[in-house]
Amino acid sequence: MVLLALLTLAGCKVPIGTEDAAPASPTSAPPAAPAASGDRAALMAQLGAAKPEDTGAHYNRDDWGDWAYDPKTKCNTREQVLARDGQGVAVDSQCRPTCPTTACWTSRYDGVQAKDAADLQIDHIVPIAEANRSGARGWSAEQRNAYYNDMTNLVAVSARSNGQKSDSDPAQWRPTDAYSCEYATAYTTVKVKYHLTADDREIAALNAMLNTCPR
Repeated sequence: MVLLALLTLAGCKVPIGTEDAAPASPTSAPPAAPAASGDRAALMAQLGAAKPEDTGAHYNRDDWGDWAYDPKTKCNTREQVLARDGQGVAVDSQCRPTCPTTACWTSRYDGVQAKDAADLQIDHIVPIAEANRSGARGWSAEQRNAYYNDMTNLVAVSARSNGQKSDSDPAQWRPTDAYSCEYATAYTTVKVKYHLTADDREIAALNAMLNTCPR
């Protein structure tokens, strides 16, 4: 199974301290293993001190756009994630992913296997509503759309697990234990990348999951 693509955490060279930095454009990165314990500690340090959520932040899902489409490859972001997160996936001339074997996808949240791409949903690891509560209130439409399509914040999962997670943060929801280290690493990486804050319960939950990572 192809692991969820993460940012390279060794040395964790992410831009910090530029408050108006625009979110990165959608990119696909090679799979990476969870960071070593020292790197995780550095990542949490970059996340910074706990801050209360912006509970008054206006949120409208439609303001964040939709999947980006590349006319050259004929792929949209959803299709790119399905191809990346599957194993043995076949892609036709229109970039539509199909599964020629018994099952090509395993949901990284609950271990559910799927053969039909239609059974999968693409989840934002740090939910859009959570980003909005954590510092994205003033983003431009371009920044919001770039965030929506950032492959480092996307994963193919079962519809059931995605519905259970909804817009919850790690203090309210966590995946199966087998994925908790990878999920917490990815979640924290995205928050650092986009200069998003985390509240005290969120940080405690992230630390608890990161403590399950291999030493």
